[in-house]
Amino acid sequence: MIEAVGAIGFAHPWLLAALALLPVLIWLLRVTPPAPRLLAFPAVRLLLELQRREESSARTPWWLLALRLLAAALVILGLARPVLNAGHGPGGTGPLLLVMDDGWASGPDWPARLAAAEEALAEADRAGREVRLLATAPSPRGEAPRLSPPMPAAEMRERIAALSPLPWPPDRAAAAAALEAMPPGAGVLWIADGIAHGPDAEAFARRLAALGPLTIAAPPAGAQRHVLLAPRSEPARIVARIAATPVAADTTVAVLARTADGRTLARSEATIPAGAAEVEAAIALPPELRNRLAALAIENANSAAAVALLDERWRRRPVGLMAGAAETADQPLLGPLYYLDRALAPFTELRRGSVRELLAREIAVIVLADVDTLTPAETVDLERWVEEGGVLVRFAGPRLAARPDRLLPVRLRGGDRQLGGALSWQQPARLAPFPDESPFAGLAVPADVRITRQVLAEPSLDLARRTWARLADGTPLVTGETRGRGAIVLFHVTANTEWSTLPLSGLFVQMLQRLVQLSAGVATAAGDAVLAPFETLDGFGRLSAPSAFATGIAAAAIEATVPSPRHPPGFYGPDAARRALNLGAAIGRPVPLVVPEGTVLRPLGEQAASRDLRPWLLGAALLLLTLDLVLALWLRGLIRPLPAARAAALLAALALLPAPARAQVEPMQAALETRLAFVVTGQPQIDAVSRAGLVGLTDFVNRRTAAQLAEPMGVTPGVDDLSFFPLLYWPVTAEQAALDQAGTDAINAFMAAGGIVLFDTRDAGSGQGMNAGAEAALRRVTRGLSIPPLVPVPADHVLTRAFYLLTDFPGRWIGGQVWVQRDQDRANDSVSPVIIGGHDWAAAWAIDAAGRNPYAAVPGGARQRLLAYRFGVNLVMYALTGNYKGDQVHVPIILERLGQ
Repeated sequence: MIEAVGAIGFAHPWLLAALALLPVLIWLLRVTPPAPRLLAFPAVRLLLELQRREESSARTPWWLLALRLLAAALVILGLARPVLNAGHGPGGTGPLLLVMDDGWASGPDWPARLAAAEEALAEADRAGREVRLLATAPSPRGEAPRLSPPMPAAEMRERIAALSPLPWPPDRAAAAAALEAMPPGAGVLWIADGIAHGPDAEAFARRLAALGPLTIAAPPAGAQRHVLLAPRSEPARIVARIAATPVAADTTVAVLARTADGRTLARSEATIPAGAAEVEAAIALPPELRNRLAALAIENANSAAAVALLDERWRRRPVGLMAGAAETADQPLLGPLYYLDRALAPFTELRRGSVRELLAREIAVIVLADVDTLTPAETVDLERWVEEGGVLVRFAGPRLAARPDRLLPVRLRGGDRQLGGALSWQQPARLAPFPDESPFAGLAVPADVRITRQVLAEPSLDLARRTWARLADGTPLVTGETRGRGAIVLFHVTANTEWSTLPLSGLFVQMLQRLVQLSAGVATAAGDAVLAPFETLDGFGRLSAPSAFATGIAAAAIEATVPSPRHPPGFYGPDAARRALNLGAAIGRPVPLVVPEGTVLRPLGEQAASRDLRPWLLGAALLLLTLDLVLALWLRGLIRPLPAARAAALLAALALLPAPARAQVEPMQAALETRLAFVVTGQPQIDAVSRAGLVGLTDFVNRRTAAQLAEPMGVTPGVDDLSFFPLLYWPVTAEQAALDQAGTDAINAFMAAGGIVLFDTRDAGSGQGMNAGAEAALRRVTRGLSIPPLVPVPADHVLTRAFYLLTDFPGRWIGGQVWVQRDQDRANDSVSPVIIGGHDWAAAWAIDAAGRNPYAAVPGGARQRLLAYRFGVNLVMYALTGNYKGDQVHVPIILERLGQ
C-alpha cells in the first residue's frame, strides 16, 4: 500500500526512518583534511616559516556540511519512492479488480479511459497488488464477458493495450454473472461510460460494491453522449434526429453528410437546449448530391452510435407511370406521359405497366395520369402500398373529372372548370406563391405558367391544410394528404399541355423532384435472401472490412436486428441491394448511469496524473554530490580558483545567451517570394477552406509548372498591404459586411496596379445559377469597388489557354457562369481585374494534412477535380504573365517580317 502525506505518497515509507540518522552524518562529515600550502623551494626560507606547534585537522565549513546533509536526505527520500498526486486507489486487501466499459459509448473518450487504467495499474504496481480485468462488452467472437486471472500489473498493461471500443452495447447482466467466482475483499475500479444500457446497470453496480470498496471513474457531468436515431426524409432535405444525454447547459452539435469515400457534402448545426434529450438538424441537398449520400455522422463524436448509414433505400426511388389512355400515352408533345418521362428520367428509374405489374416489384412512387379504371382490388392494393410509405401522384383529366374515386386527397366537384376561351369570362390563371407548409415551399414561381382548365375541389374545413399549391385566385392547383407513412397527391390539371403550360416549365421538374423525395426508397433484396456483411463500423464509427465472425442477415429481418458481434452495424448485401444496419436506430435514446450511494466517483480525465519523484530526487542528490566533490577538491587546493571561475563564467554566459528567434512569415516578406492570398472573412470554417484550397493549388502549380509559389497567406483589405500578391481569392458569404473606406481604397488600388480578385459565391451547386442571397452578398461586399462591365468568359479568352486548354471552369460544383471584364484595357495589358463565379474552387483545390481532398467534387469526381486544378493553374498563369497568350496571334506576322 502507498502511504500518503497530502498529495505525495510513499511506496516505501519505512525508509523515511533513515532521516533520523542525519545527525550521525554531521559528526562523520566534520573533518576535512587541510589544504597543502605551495611555497618556493629556497630551503632557508622554508625552514624559517616552519611552525613548531602541532596542527589539527580543519573543521568542515558549515555550508559544505549542509550541502552533504541535503544530498543524503534526498537519497533517503528518493529511495522511499515518493509519488506526486498519488491517487487514493480502491481499498481492500486482495487484488485490484479493473472493470472497463468497452461498448459503443466508450469511443469518444477512449484515450482518457486508457490513461485512467494506466494510473490504476501504476498504483497497483507500486503497492505490489495483482490485477484482474473485466471488459463488459461481448468480444468480437461473440463470447460473453469473462474475468481474467490475477496477474502482475506489468502483464496486465499488455491486455489493456489490446482493448478497443466495440460497436455494440455492454452486457451488464453477463458481466455480473462473470463475477460469481470472485471472492470479496478486492478493490474495485469501474471505468464506466456513463450510460445505463438497460435495467441491469444498478444490479451490476451493487454486485461490484459487494466485492469491496467501489470507485467509479465516469465522464464528467458536462460530457454528452450522442446517438443518431433513424433519420427522416422530407422533400429536398434529410432531417437528422440526434438523441443526447441531458446536460445543464445549451450545447451545439454538428451533423456531417458524407459520401461513400468519406468526403463531406454538407454540414448542419443544431443547438440542444439545457435538459433536452433530442434535437433535429436538417440537411438540404440537390437531388444529384442527395443520391451520393452514404452516411450521416455527428462531428467529432467517434462512436458507432453517432453514425447513420444510408443505403439504397435513400437513393433508389423507382417511379411507375400509368396513363388512362394507354394507346396515346407517349405521343410526342400530346401524350399524358410524354412530359412526365422527360421530367423524371434524369434522376429516377422509370417503369411502365398496370397497377398489378408495378406493385409486383418494390416501387417508391406511382404516377397515374388521368386514370379512372382502377378496380376495387387495385384500389385496396394501392391503399396498402401508400400506408407502407409509397407516394401516389395523380394528374387530372376528362376521365378523372367524370369518374373520381376514393384514392384522392380531396373530394372533387363533378366536371371541370375552364379559364379563358370563347365560352368563359375568365382569363387563364397564374400560380400563387407556395405556402410555407407546402412541400414546394421555396420554389420560385415562373410568371409565364398559365392554367386554362382544372378540376375543382369540394370546399371543406381542411381544404386549406391539404392545399400544397394554388392559383392566384385561391383555388387549389395541387392538393395532398398523408396516409400512414406515405402520401396521395393530386395535380388538378393534366400531365400534358392540354390544360396548362406547367409541363413546359422548369417548375414542373422541381415539383416532381420534391414529390419523389417524399417517398421511402426501396431495395431489391427482400424476403429470405441472406445479405452478407460488406462493410462494418468499428467502435470509433469508421467503416472497415467485416471481421471473420460477422454473419449475414435475412433481408426481411434486418429492420428488427439489434447490432451484436454476429451482426455488427454496417452495410449488408451486394451493390444493387445494399442495406444498412444502424446502431442508433436499435438502441434509442441514451439514459445516463445512476451512481449508487456510497460510491467514490471520480470524473474521468480531470484527475491530475501521478508522477514518480524518485528519479528527480536521486538526480538532484547526484548533482549535489558532484558539487560536493568539486568543492572538496577546491578546498584541498587541487583546483585553481581563477581558471575555474573563468570556465564557470563562460558556461553561464553561454547558457544565458538568448536563443535565436524563429522567423515568422510577415506580410512584408511576401515581397521576397511569390505567393497567393485569400481574403479573411472572420468565419473560421470558411477561412480554413480558403487556406487549404490555396495550399492545394500552390502544391499543384509547383509540381506541374516552372512557377514556384510560397505558402499562401490570409489578408484583410485596408489592414494588410496587398501590393505583394498577384491574386486574391475572395469567398463571398452571406454574413460578410460591406468594406469600410480603407478596405475599398485598398482593393481599388490593388486592381488598378494589375492585381486580380477572384470572387467566389460558392452557390453553383444549387443548380439555379446565382441565388438571391449570394447575389445580395456579392453586391454588398463590392459596393464602392471599381468593377468594370462584365461578360461570361468568351471561348477565346486567355483563361481558356493560359496553360491548359479548357472549355469550362469547374470547381467543387459545375454549372453557372464565370464572368470577366467585357472591354479590353490596354493600360493593364487587357487583364481582367475581376473574375466572378460560384463554383467553390477552394473546396475543390483543398488538401488536408494527409494530402487528401476532404471535399467531394460533384458530380464529376476525380476528373472534375483535375479540371478544377487546371483552371487554377490557368488562373495563376494569367495573374503572373498577363495577356501573353493573347499576343501569340501576332507570331506568324512577326516571323514573316523577320524572314523578309
